Amino acid sequence: MVVGSVSRGCQTVVIGGGPGGYVAAIRLAQLGKDVILVEAEETLGGVCLNEGCIPSKALIHASDLAHEVQGASSMGVDVSGVTVDLERMMKWKNGIVGRLTGGVKMLCEKNGVDIVQGRAEFVSDRSLVVTSSDGRSEVEFEQAIIATGSSPMPLPGFDVDGKVVIGSREALDLSQIPQRLLVIGGGYIGLELGSVYAKLGSEVTVVEALPTLAPTLDPEVGQALTRRLKKLGVKLLLGHGAEELDGGEPAQVVVKGPDGEKTTLETDVVLVSIGRVPNSSGVGLEDIGVELDDRGFVKVNERMQTNVPGIYAIGDVVGGALLAHKAYQEAKVAAEVIGNEPAAFDAVSVPAVIYTDPEIAWTGLGENEAREQGYEVVTGTFSFRASGRAMSLDATDGFVKAIADAESKQLLGIVAVGRGVSEFIGEATLALEMGAFLEDVSLTIHPHPTMSEALQEAVEAALGKAVHQLPKGK
Repeated sequence: MVVGSVSRGCQTVVIGGGPGGYVAAIRLAQLGKDVILVEAEETLGGVCLNEGCIPSKALIHASDLAHEVQGASSMGVDVSGVTVDLERMMKWKNGIVGRLTGGVKMLCEKNGVDIVQGRAEFVSDRSLVVTSSDGRSEVEFEQAIIATGSSPMPLPGFDVDGKVVIGSREALDLSQIPQRLLVIGGGYIGLELGSVYAKLGSEVTVVEALPTLAPTLDPEVGQALTRRLKKLGVKLLLGHGAEELDGGEPAQVVVKGPDGEKTTLETDVVLVSIGRVPNSSGVGLEDIGVELDDRGFVKVNERMQTNVPGIYAIGDVVGGALLAHKAYQEAKVAAEVIGNEPAAFDAVSVPAVIYTDPEIAWTGLGENEAREQGYEVVTGTFSFRASGRAMSLDATDGFVKAIADAESKQLLGIVAVGRGVSEFIGEATLALEMGAFLEDVSLTIHPHPTMSEALQEAVEAALGKAVHQLPKGK
């Protein structure tokens, strides 16, 4: 890795080596561009590879395994003496992270990307300064791609100290399982990590200001998730806000309920996860006139161009769905636009997954959202309680719901809750991208027995052709 170099020039500089940044750099190099990738951290991959998507899913799988083994007696499998060695679990997780981040570095280098470690700040619309422990260097460029990502949103009065109050980064690297864990924020990060530690033995309480979980999705989603979390022993305080913290031993957190009544909760560790904010400050964007919205996200068009010619932005810093796979696609668009290729970000849908138990996945429009947009809607739902594969996995919680236009029968969206639904939401997204109608999916033969065939079953229910469950009203 090149560090603290003298002044240099390139055709395109990419600021940030996360999922958006490194993909943009590689694609630019493939298009024959001279590329410098600037990353502040010692490893590439950004939050996703180092302290987000990958390590969290590793711990989710490990905790799921420990939990399932302890409950396998109903299948005739009796296991005794199950213990969790958190240190070894973290070491295994870190090994996965190391292999992936090392692989990203290798791909960049083999594609001819010049990697510079340090923090970048624009000094003009065609130059920036990179500051590292070895000093400062200047980079001149023809185009720049801003891929600086996002950071956890702070909660006043609950400053992260890494001991009593932690964020998602610290939650993925604990040295011991907390006896009691209080999670502030019922979004996907808080629920995923809360579920991990609940399955590892923590007494978990989730404090969420909104009255329901997953309020932007169909009501059945939040209901299914709430039922499962309660089965896991997670205490849900919905409609409650965290007010004060006393960081003693044990820590005490004052929460206020919907009726205004205040309650003091004791806990060993507080995990704050209330959202994320864009990393758009400290980069010099205001000095070169890059326009931001009122929340600090960089404004871009469908070609990922900012209002400043030659300056592009991608990933979390531009807002929308803060997801790695969206950043991947935006990265390719920006690189190809710079490479004079015909490209634009015009995805019909960006799929999303919450890796709770059960998983939640969706793409396109939900039922309420479709109605709000003026559609007359027809829906079909298939419950995993009627799925042979789900029964054989002892995973019958959840369902798949298809949403379509009632007149044309064009598919508008899919919402799924259940084991492994993340693995077939891509198929649903392809159907939307291709403009599929319910009949198209209904006539697509799905393998049996699989969880994915529930997609076909839900579509057939929407068509009034359900075979493996009774029609509504019967």
